[in-house]
Amino acid sequence: MPGSPGSSPARRGAAALAPLATVAAAHIAPAATWLPVVRRLGLTRLAGVGRPDHVALTFDDGPDPASTPSFLEALDSLGIRATFFVLGDSVVRHPALAQETVRRGHELAVHGWSHNRPWFPDPAGDVRALRRAIGALRDVTGRRPLWYRPPYGILTSGRWAAAHAAGLRTVLWTAWGRDWTTRATPESVRSTVMADLRGGGTVLLHDTDRMSAPGCWRAALGALPAIVSGCREAGLSIGPLAEHGTALAARG
Repeated sequence: MPGSPGSSPARRGAAALAPLATVAAAHIAPAATWLPVVRRLGLTRLAGVGRPDHVALTFDDGPDPASTPSFLEALDSLGIRATFFVLGDSVVRHPALAQETVRRGHELAVHGWSHNRPWFPDPAGDVRALRRAIGALRDVTGRRPLWYRPPYGILTSGRWAAAHAAGLRTVLWTAWGRDWTTRATPESVRSTVMADLRGGGTVLLHDTDRMSAPGCWRAALGALPAIVSGCREAGLSIGPLAEHGTALAARG
């Protein structure tokens, strides 16, 4: 009946938008795992919780010839190996640095092809970008990666599904250093990491300022000796995710 509430333009518009809202909600809902409190609610595997006597050390956003070599030297001097979540486009631009990272005993994992934000659902694009990044790592290093961490830690349904289909295990973190800000210092990074770090935890730092405040990587680099020392004093070993005891058979 003309003019009835059920046939009003507003009602018809709302009905047309409802499917889009459902798609958008399904796309972005997993991003809630970015919040530490959500990961603590039973999502320990996604957070990267492993052996209680071990800490996994991870770095995001490289490789970067302006900064990554300094981290490789520091890790060598500390006798530590780590997992580097790298961007495919950076690996293609700096293949020798990716190869050197592996040669020194570190593990390369996938951080995406580029460091973009997933504002809109694009499952086919997610699959293409992830396969492209995996292919770049395999072509440059001869090794297939095992792990995935989405840029900004924003996990969407499309990116989770793409990683799962590719056989990658998605891992976020339990402690980070907030080392990407202009205010970061070695002491602020150390104290922020150690405030949340427990045995079995996964630490997130950055070996480049590509997506961060210029020069902020020096704060993470400067904090490394104290973080390693604090872990060792607590009786914790430190290494890559491959040694962390995070069940590889359970993908996702």
